[in-house]
Amino acid sequence: MINFSQQIANHLRKVYFGGNWSDSNLKDNLEGLTWQQATTAIYKLNTIATLAFHVNYYVAGVAKVLEGGALAIRDKYSFDHPPIHSQEDWEKMLQQIWADGEHFAQLIEKMPESQLREIFTDEKYGTFHQNLLGIIEHLHYHIGQIALIRKIILSKDVLEKS
Repeated sequence: MINFSQQIANHLRKVYFGGNWSDSNLKDNLEGLTWQQATTAIYKLNTIATLAFHVNYYVAGVAKVLEGGALAIRDKYSFDHPPIHSQEDWEKMLQQIWADGEHFAQLIEKMPESQLREIFTDEKYGTFHQNLLGIIEHLHYHIGQIALIRKIILSKDVLEKS
């Protein structure tokens, strides 16, 4: 019998760590970057670090709800990441992102399937199922942005070294 909570958790893990249908994931797009590359502003786009924080902000916030807490996150704070002034700061952020992603997947796995059809904190937000799928869609959307910004930054780095 198919357990939909486990399938959603597995899908989330693949978006974070690899093996998904699109073959693009958060970890591959963030690892190997220096803190300077992650915080480089290209044109008027958000930085890679800002986008990475942004997607994880929602994952961590919704995880609190799955743990029985209130929905305390607010859109206006979703881009306000802590300062990154060193490789250590960047690596610390990445470790938090990986830990939060795995923790969120574990919480989803433990959800009874019936909860997927229940209202998520308020009717205006829809069901748990809609919110979990929305988070995965949100991740894919921003992974695409991160991938493009990464390509621009890495090609720029190559050009500057020539």
